[in-house]
Amino acid sequence: MDSRRRSDTSTPVEGDSPDFVDTPATQTSDLFDHFNELLQRLPIESPYILVTGGLGFIGSHTTLELLKANYNVIVIDNLSNAFENVLDRIELLARKFHEKNGTEMPSLRLHAHDFRDTSALQSLLEEYQVPSRWGMAKSKIAGVIHFAAYKAVGESIQNPLKYYANNVGGLIDFATMLQDFGIKTFVFSSSATVYGTLATSGLPLKEELCVHKEQVYTDNTGAAQTLQPGCTGITNPYGRTKWFGEAILADLAASDPEWTVVALRYFNPVGCDSSGLLGEDPRQIPTNLLPVVVKVMTGQYAELSIFGTDWETKDGTAVRDFIHVTDLAQGHIAALKAANDGQLSENFRTFNLGTGSGHSVLEVANTMEAVTSKPIPRRAAGRRAGDVGSCVAVVDRSQDELQWKTGKSLKDACQDICNFLDVSGLSS
Repeated sequence: MDSRRRSDTSTPVEGDSPDFVDTPATQTSDLFDHFNELLQRLPIESPYILVTGGLGFIGSHTTLELLKANYNVIVIDNLSNAFENVLDRIELLARKFHEKNGTEMPSLRLHAHDFRDTSALQSLLEEYQVPSRWGMAKSKIAGVIHFAAYKAVGESIQNPLKYYANNVGGLIDFATMLQDFGIKTFVFSSSATVYGTLATSGLPLKEELCVHKEQVYTDNTGAAQTLQPGCTGITNPYGRTKWFGEAILADLAASDPEWTVVALRYFNPVGCDSSGLLGEDPRQIPTNLLPVVVKVMTGQYAELSIFGTDWETKDGTAVRDFIHVTDLAQGHIAALKAANDGQLSENFRTFNLGTGSGHSVLEVANTMEAVTSKPIPRRAAGRRAGDVGSCVAVVDRSQDELQWKTGKSLKDACQDICNFLDVSGLSS
């Protein structure tokens, strides 16, 4: 096991001496110029990013992209829905990337506990404290990306208290402790479910449709509209936990300008890393479309149940904005950079992460059939509670303000999933 991955190997970087005084009438000496030049050549430690749920589907791909972008990564994951060997796969891919580019591999550490374990979390954060002569909290951790939430719509309807305790109560305690340690840059894993029944209203799903303070914006007809904070027709407890999470963080940012919070509203992540070493491999029963398709392909399920064939869509099946998980992960890097570089227009900002176009359930099944040349048996089933017929992003804000856009297609996602099945030995 790589000891550098398992332990903190941070190296302090010396700065200018606090005792040096340069008077206005004195030329800086050649010796000082030489000393300053040497200081500039010293290696600068890469920032540390804390990722909760960092071994899950989206979390693992984001952890990999963070390492590629030269961030040191601290992962918290209780392994309730992920496997520890995912860490080794992430490290292997990141190390290959840096070897290929002649760059140094950042550090990667796993803390295998729940993010709600306040004792373990406090011990972790204390490791990265920076002493301050002014007594102010300061940390080497430059930002947090928070994935550790329960996310199954059906389960949230059956067991709402589990979802509110983890997704809302856990978030409050987590943010409170981060604040105590002076860590106030936060990227929140939100969801398109915050738009509720607006998804089927025919309105373009812009970020302005769900806000946390009064806003004025220009609608698609060119008319000015005043928006009040709130949400419209959220159809399940999972979606409400995401809206509550956004609202809590928006209020926190409004109360303290030192906080910078980005809420990323995901649409439908699919695919996996093109290497085939990372994929969607949950411990629990999958509920997302493509993992279910995979179980049909591998014979674990007899057929694909299509929930609703009478939606008001082109073929009657539900339409979703399917975004490749690598594109989604890179969206987190763009959001983190914008937050740390002070490029956001306000200290709480929401962004849609999607492609801006939709595909139906039938189109997804047909695309996978075309890629694999294997039939995917399917059957019509009734609509599921909490579902909507169509959900497609407007992505102008993320493209304009984060300088981010997707580059991969649904077909790419299906091909990458096949790579993952081949590498994992599941395709036979």
